[in-house]
Amino acid sequence: MSGGLDPGRAEPVAAPVTTHRAPLPRLAWIVWGIPAFLFLLAFLHRVAPGVMAKDLMQAFNASGAIVGLLSATYFYAYAGFMVPAGLLLDAYGVRLVMTAGSAVMGLGAMAMAAAPGTGALFTGRFLVGLGATVTFIGALKIAATWFPPSYFGTLSAVTATVGVLGALAGTLPLAALIGLAGWRGSFWIIGVLTMAGAACCLLIVRDHPPGHAGADAPVPGLRAVMGGMAQVLGNPHTWPPFLAFFFLYSATGNLMLWAVPYLKDVYGISTTQAALYFSATSVALLVSGPLTGYLSDQVLKRRKLPYTVLTASYLTLWLVMVMTLGALPLWAVPVLFFALGMTNGAFVLTWPLGREVNPPALAGIAVAVTNLGGFLGAALTQGPVGAVLDAGWAGAMAGGARVYPVSAYRGALGVCAGFVLLSMLMTLLLKETRGLNIYHQLRGQAGPAARP
Repeated sequence: MSGGLDPGRAEPVAAPVTTHRAPLPRLAWIVWGIPAFLFLLAFLHRVAPGVMAKDLMQAFNASGAIVGLLSATYFYAYAGFMVPAGLLLDAYGVRLVMTAGSAVMGLGAMAMAAAPGTGALFTGRFLVGLGATVTFIGALKIAATWFPPSYFGTLSAVTATVGVLGALAGTLPLAALIGLAGWRGSFWIIGVLTMAGAACCLLIVRDHPPGHAGADAPVPGLRAVMGGMAQVLGNPHTWPPFLAFFFLYSATGNLMLWAVPYLKDVYGISTTQAALYFSATSVALLVSGPLTGYLSDQVLKRRKLPYTVLTASYLTLWLVMVMTLGALPLWAVPVLFFALGMTNGAFVLTWPLGREVNPPALAGIAVAVTNLGGFLGAALTQGPVGAVLDAGWAGAMAGGARVYPVSAYRGALGVCAGFVLLSMLMTLLLKETRGLNIYHQLRGQAGPAARP
């Protein structure tokens, strides 16, 4: 899950003024489509450990805590490099930076495929997260420079939806690929595909349309960016959306990691079938994310209310899942996963809330900071949740991988339900912005609310 603004800038990404004629639509879509495809691969990488958790346990004699830490390594790299990625894209352009980042991502996948031990496996995972950092921002920068300004909002939503398609590809399609080529072979294939995408980026993508006559905004220095971050972090109204997303994505990230192993261990089904059932969550997100944004903007004209209601609904479903683990009939499991995905659309409101309580001039940094909350949540909790799972292990093994009982999953997922409860409580502290920038009102200054 990535924000819709460039964290390297103080302002939202905006299309520069140009004097050229509008580019051919086909060329513009191709130039945008390559970075968008690389973002899809980045999202696939993000969720991949969930499908291959058992294979990794078997290959490296790994515990749940180790698998959790491996998955979290992606988020550590992504969170740590988020702001520098925006600065590099501003300074050197999408073509070069995305080519380099995608190549690093591809090399990381290949390193994981060839890893003889956990050290190389973790190194590869870190490289994947490092390279993935530039993909979403890069796709948005292309949208801003190759399309008219009126396209930007739509393309931002479409780009985010492409990421959800990547998560969907990381369920059943990836499980089927693992069934054919094994987990190492799958990483080799994904790595080669990522390198091919990097080559296409270098050969086809251009930072600006032909005949571009405009100039980019000055590149902000690190000192200016860090000063803006300090101001955003010092604003007490930044922290409720930051923490709401921190705890919300802590639960979601752990569910993405352990849902397939749970279905295999408790229901005794194959990896492919388990991935198919869990894909219901991603299918639901394809609908719930855009729908939540539309309802918030156009119908309700509220931010806090839908965030709180959806998070409370998400919590209710989590409690149902924890209480019925192993007891639901198999046909009802994907129904529950679909419902979880529909209520998880609340996360899309995090970024406008973070932006609308901070100075308009710091919109990009405000979004980056609140977006960081989710990545830190996943990074800091996946290892500990895996350790909770290990604590409930009764010693059973199958094919060299640990088999966890229902009670172990109830303990681990119960912790995640606690994260959702904390997220819901954080939403009660949110300021209702009604889609307007209310920073000056919060500071007690007179004047009408500004459109973000």
